[in-house]
Amino acid sequence: MSQMDRRQALKLLAALGATGLAAACTDQGSGYETPPLSDEPVKIGLVVPQTGGYRQIGDEMADGFQLFLNLNDGRLGGHKVNLVVADEGETAASGKAAVEQLLRGGVVALTGIANSSVMLAVGDLVEKAKVPLIGSNASPTSLQGVVYIWRTSYVNDEPGRALGPYVAAHVAGKVALVAPKYAAGEDSIAGFRQGFGLSDPRISNPIIWTEYSSTPNNTFFQSTVQQVRLMNPEAIYCFFAGAAGVEFVRQVRDGGLRQTIYAPGFLTEGTALTQLGPKAAGIVTALNYSSDLSNAANQRFAAAYRRNHEGSPTTYAMASYDAAQVLDKAIRLAGKTVTPQVVNRMLARVGQVDSPRGPWQFNQPRTPQQKWYLREVERDGPLLSNVVIDELTMLG
Repeated sequence: MSQMDRRQALKLLAALGATGLAAACTDQGSGYETPPLSDEPVKIGLVVPQTGGYRQIGDEMADGFQLFLNLNDGRLGGHKVNLVVADEGETAASGKAAVEQLLRGGVVALTGIANSSVMLAVGDLVEKAKVPLIGSNASPTSLQGVVYIWRTSYVNDEPGRALGPYVAAHVAGKVALVAPKYAAGEDSIAGFRQGFGLSDPRISNPIIWTEYSSTPNNTFFQSTVQQVRLMNPEAIYCFFAGAAGVEFVRQVRDGGLRQTIYAPGFLTEGTALTQLGPKAAGIVTALNYSSDLSNAANQRFAAAYRRNHEGSPTTYAMASYDAAQVLDKAIRLAGKTVTPQVVNRMLARVGQVDSPRGPWQFNQPRTPQQKWYLREVERDGPLLSNVVIDELTMLG
């Protein structure tokens, strides 16, 4: 099916009546035609940035989780949900404080977390509390051996691992590697180097590390651009997201650099693509999701999302929607004993998830075994879009 055909199909689905669409999505989300109901609520804590440079990502994460609730009568596993949202903020300290606040409130489970530094900061806290956390974005490679932390997103090095072999096969000259010096940036560069070939001379130049900032100004990357210019590479691989990604691409292009930019798909997700406009054209990314994927689960999800929000859903919204899906299944499996420990045991039994990204399931490290897609920013009708070019690999 062509990209235009998919868009036409999605528009037709979006035009369906609210009742019919909600019923379809309810069956897709819970997997039960007649879900049992309960008047006993379950309290779920959602940790997302509500302030700072990652607020837009936090909004999309919250929107994805809430969409599942909206389409399932505000219930998970047949229980009404008391959803308590805490502001992750921009730092490890603010994120840890948000998790501590929710744990004191007696939640059955936690979900969310955008920043890898926050995920690392709360790991021991969650494990000691024995309350399951279903992370729907941040996923540091170093987070190992956990019992109560699950992730519906990815592992930080996986986008680079998926994209590295493709870049190695399509770029003859040097590749400049650029990323902020913090956990997620280091994981991304390590994954790309592994996929590309650790000893390949085309990536032997020193890595260009930047300071970490979620809200860089319009001169923040000037020295970075100059370092890339002096290297004179054929291509650039970078890791940035949100406002930092927008500023990096702007300053690279305004600095006269025209090399193809390769990156994990966060660089051009959501509002970033709109803000960059023509400067984003030709950027090639790897991601576990695209809103134009042609499968029944995505068509239902994307149509429902577009009915409630401007624009198309992102990987942040999708992974949070899936976090609600797996909680729905685990809580239903828990039956009448809905405690954090029982829910955590049931998370191991949710099996295959019928996701908008395509079917996936948890592997032993509690992260998804899933497909990765090659995308390129190109014009799709009147708008620029992350168009899926191919499937790259299966990881997890």
